[in-house]
Amino acid sequence: MLEKKFTPKRTVCKVTFSIPSEIVKEEVALAGDFNDWDTSSLKLEKKNGVYETEIRLKPESEYKFKYLIDGEVWENDYEADAYVPNEFGTEDSLVAIGK
Repeated sequence: MLEKKFTPKRTVCKVTFSIPSEIVKEEVALAGDFNDWDTSSLKLEKKNGVYETEIRLKPESEYKFKYLIDGEVWENDYEADAYVPNEFGTEDSLVAIGK
């Protein structure tokens, strides 16, 4: 799930990425264009039945991303703005940050 909130001057968008805890045994990593697909830099924290994290992204940009669940399964976000093909023959989630 994605939630977007802009700062008052709209120079930054705070995006909350979340995934239900029912499909996670131990941990969830967030990887995408915004962190060079590094699966160790952004871990989601469990809060109120969901795993989530918030990152700051640049407006007027699009970012591909996926969740890595328990170090084994790549999962898309069901509420992504779009899905785009990747070089592995599957799709990545896309978050589009407007103005």
